[in-house]
Amino acid sequence: MTSSARRRVVILGAAGRDFHVFNTVFRDDPGSDVVAFTAAQIPGIAGRAYPAALAGPLYPEGVPILDEADLPRLLHDRAVDSVVFAYSDVTHAHVMHLASAALAGGADFELLGPRRTMLRAGRPVIAVCAVRTGCGKSQVARWIAARLGAVGMRVGVLRHPMPYGDLARQAVQRFASLADLDAADCTLEEREEYEPHIAAGHAVYAGVDYARILELAARESDLILWDGGNNDFPFIRPDLLITLVDPLRPGDESAYHPGEAVLRMADVVLVAKSNAVSPEAVSRVEAAARALNPAAPVIRGASRVTLDDPGAVRGHRVLVVEDGPTLTHGGMATGAGHAGALAAGAAAIIDPRLSAAPAIAAVFARYPHLGPVLPAMGYDAAQLRDLASTIAASAAEVVVSGTPADLRVLPGIGKPVVRARYAYEEAQEPGLGAVIDRFLALRRAG
Repeated sequence: MTSSARRRVVILGAAGRDFHVFNTVFRDDPGSDVVAFTAAQIPGIAGRAYPAALAGPLYPEGVPILDEADLPRLLHDRAVDSVVFAYSDVTHAHVMHLASAALAGGADFELLGPRRTMLRAGRPVIAVCAVRTGCGKSQVARWIAARLGAVGMRVGVLRHPMPYGDLARQAVQRFASLADLDAADCTLEEREEYEPHIAAGHAVYAGVDYARILELAARESDLILWDGGNNDFPFIRPDLLITLVDPLRPGDESAYHPGEAVLRMADVVLVAKSNAVSPEAVSRVEAAARALNPAAPVIRGASRVTLDDPGAVRGHRVLVVEDGPTLTHGGMATGAGHAGALAAGAAAIIDPRLSAAPAIAAVFARYPHLGPVLPAMGYDAAQLRDLASTIAASAAEVVVSGTPADLRVLPGIGKPVVRARYAYEEAQEPGLGAVIDRFLALRRAG
């Protein structure tokens, strides 16, 4: 078909699911012409292109990536037939506002379901997902990986994509050492997710082209563990889907897309951080989970926060650095680092706004809900430099770092760093361990 006869499509994304949707549904479809991706949530990903090397023969010049704010003009200028929504951790109202813009521009608005985009692994697959960013997926995934490793299984951790750099270079990535992260010029956000798995001895697979990524991981692994991002549903068809709900944010389980869908899909619902809230808050999210997914068992888990050196915090002025996405589009005011600093007896929590360099000040302006903590923002070199400058210029005597990445490697911060670590623990018996053991027993019996 000529390009003029093909259905013209725009994919709304944030450098993750949008590329996967293109690869699995549109890349080789002669009836579709993806005229653009749009970009949101992540700074600096608009203004580039999905490269021809990944886009396939139908797209010899690649596909432009434009700012989502350009959508109305794009609909008019390119006579777009269909707008496909393909990113996560947004309110239902946000999705419908974009749908309204698409409809007003004369286009259809589409949400592609899991069946059209999930890949089959040829290996058992456990997926860890959640209703919001910051529920504790990664610590649960690490706990599961450790349990599987203890019985001799080779676990391949597939991480939800974060391709913020050279997309062609990031097509298929495998990380087994910190040197691999350095060689790939990983952002701070990537290191937050990859470093703890690597420290535990598990290879992490990520990138852009998940069919090829899965092929590599399946060759090297006995089981695939999907470590989800945001509140997205998995790219790989799971045999066991564990969905986390967060009692620190009751009500969010039914207010965000696609988190509500992920909860409705779950085989097991895990109430994370149940040790950090009142019994009433736990009961509220349990009731909401059962109402949306009455077939899934609901179990409770805990998250234990520890500081490497509490004595270095006690009685001192502290700047707290937290996991970035949990605070920004995850909507949390503070995180584990703040809780750890208070528990250790910090004399004062220093507000990073007082020393914020320009790129960090822009983050605070965009997310006014943030508490007196510093999101670990480092999507590019300039933002990373401003993060270090903000820390160095603060009145703090010590930094408590709640990001899983090691901030001590940042040049120029000039202050001692105490890491706050958080790990999943069982909160009831039988708990998540029994779920995993039963899953393995059924797979062996089958």
